[in-house]
Amino acid sequence: MMNDKQKTKLTAYALGELSGSEKENIELLLKKDREASQFVDEVKQTAVLLESEFAAEEKPILTEQEKTRLEQVWQERATNSASESAHGNSWSLKWWMFAPLGGLVAAGIAAIVLLPRQAAIMNTQEPIVTSQIPVVDQDDIRDEKKLPPPTATLASPAEPEEAKARVQVAERKKDVAAREEYDGLANEVQSATGAVAGLARQMPGAPAAAPSKMMAQSREAMIGYGKGGAGVDYYTTGEDYDHLPESDFVSVTDHPLSTFSIDVDTASYSNLRRFIQSGSLPPVDAVRIEELINYFPYAYEPPKGSHPFAVHTEVARSPWSENRLVRIALKGREIVTKDRPTANLVFLLDVSGSMADENKLPLLKRAFKLLVDGLNGRDKVSIVVYAGASGLVLPPTSGEKKAEILASLERLEAGGSTNGASGIDLAYQVAKQNFVKGGVNRVILATDGDFNVGTTSRGDLIRLIETKAKEGTFLTVLGLGMGNLKDGTLEQLANKGNGNYAYIDDDREAKKVFVEQLSANLVTIAKDVKIQVEFNPAQVAQYRLLGYENRKLNKEDFNDDQKDAGEIGTGHTVTALYEVVPAGQASSPKVDALKYQPKTAAAPVSTGSQELLTVKLRYKQPEGDKSTLLEVPVNAEAKELGQTDSDFRFATAVASFGMILRNSKYQGTSSFEKVLDWASGAVQVKGQRDTYREEFVELVRRAKELKGGRVNN
Repeated sequence: MMNDKQKTKLTAYALGELSGSEKENIELLLKKDREASQFVDEVKQTAVLLESEFAAEEKPILTEQEKTRLEQVWQERATNSASESAHGNSWSLKWWMFAPLGGLVAAGIAAIVLLPRQAAIMNTQEPIVTSQIPVVDQDDIRDEKKLPPPTATLASPAEPEEAKARVQVAERKKDVAAREEYDGLANEVQSATGAVAGLARQMPGAPAAAPSKMMAQSREAMIGYGKGGAGVDYYTTGEDYDHLPESDFVSVTDHPLSTFSIDVDTASYSNLRRFIQSGSLPPVDAVRIEELINYFPYAYEPPKGSHPFAVHTEVARSPWSENRLVRIALKGREIVTKDRPTANLVFLLDVSGSMADENKLPLLKRAFKLLVDGLNGRDKVSIVVYAGASGLVLPPTSGEKKAEILASLERLEAGGSTNGASGIDLAYQVAKQNFVKGGVNRVILATDGDFNVGTTSRGDLIRLIETKAKEGTFLTVLGLGMGNLKDGTLEQLANKGNGNYAYIDDDREAKKVFVEQLSANLVTIAKDVKIQVEFNPAQVAQYRLLGYENRKLNKEDFNDDQKDAGEIGTGHTVTALYEVVPAGQASSPKVDALKYQPKTAAAPVSTGSQELLTVKLRYKQPEGDKSTLLEVPVNAEAKELGQTDSDFRFATAVASFGMILRNSKYQGTSSFEKVLDWASGAVQVKGQRDTYREEFVELVRRAKELKGGRVNN
């Protein structure tokens, strides 16, 4: 559930309840964003219709006793009381509204009036740390002898306010009760919104689009429907996405080499799915095409030789242009579960106030329970938490002691600010103390990314992670929740921490990450994997890499073993697509003639080779420092799309979908109809229908419906 401010900002503006900078910010947004402006207009129209309808209603007459009682109710709300009497007053208020006014009309008033007032009350609260779990100070972790038994509770000496907060049990219970009361009210308001829309639908002159759009948009509180760009506040939700300008075509004559780091992250797709299923299209910069493509399973053959992964290539005619598509695919060596190396895992969990929502910490607990179920007696689990301070709540514990691990998870509660750097330091200390040579050493960071205490600069956090990664411990980053997701920060932490980034939007995604892909997401088989493609100028005039915008490397980086790159887990697949312009089909973008170079560029010297390009890869063993080189030539012969395998067609469909959502200038003749056609005929993997591919088809249909009412960026 999103917080109160996010759910009421635009509605409060429409009802004239904002002033000052808040009002100015909304008015600025309305000038730029058609959807926000339309939503505000619909709220105003519905309010006018309701006011007209209420004017004909018989007004309730209150006794002096009832008036006094109502004044007491609002006074108690204003002081943020969460006592039992306040709960009783809340019900008295609801009785007054629903009994005299009746049914749907009363629900409409509840939606329009109560939520803004309650939001104002709740915004005055400062959450405190509510975890009752045993905490070990960061300094004590250096000496295992100092570790207290699991029942002990120590507060960090550097955080006297945190220590004070932990012993204020009465205050903590009061805050928790108040939050529960508000959450219950917000649920009722959500239902009331539907009632308002239903009433508006029945009134003469009501706009046809108002009921359905109001229900869909208010239900998800205007999440993430922005125009894209760095640091954009999507409908005041606070979600941040790095600006990713798409790659242009470049001339082979000027740039014969294309170099990039591989990427096995999948967060962009599950985050995109969250937006679409909630009734809105994602921000442009939330769409990373390579993460969309690499989310899905592919039936690539595993390696047969000494290398930890196999390389597969294929060339076909582009279905949206006159160009060619080149697929470069990697398939990692598979390791059966029983042969998985011993794991030393440190759960680094954000328990700050922003993690209290149902789709954050509660979902996280369920997700980690799935992971714990897959561990064995050889594995060890530690749990580090951070809010205003950090602490070790579960010292290294055998994976067979599942009840003990799960009990520690279950005791976690959210509250306080977010000191991520403090938690990172402690988690890596724990991992280093329990390091397993030749095993799986990994910190699993789970958060919404809202680091607001201690080291908050993204640059400083990334440098911290880079330093820790050199100790040999890999990193998995899990993003959770909506309305506060710092996607750009989390992705970069995973990139620099020798790890991967996933977004958990529901229990099914948790199962995918922690059950279906457990080994792949834990066991690294190759690190610092780089790809460098050399194009044959006799065959290729220009090329463009689809996606991987923030994974590009300088050509010199390919042979530099000090340069960090991506990691591949056991069984992982990686897919990259190039769109290439055949030689003679088009010229490079026009530029002014050079003053110090010959007026006419020399024609490329033909070697007579029919090769289109050569793929070169470099990788290191998980604990190695020296890279290994692998080369694969690719012939120029191109197939029709229908002649390619289902994996090629499905990846093509996903890439085209990503370009449509990004409003790419290179999408050509791409359309939702074509994407559906290509994807629908490629939903099978190894002869079996794949549920994730089938879900993609439904997601495209839903996006098509949403796109119909949206102006291009």
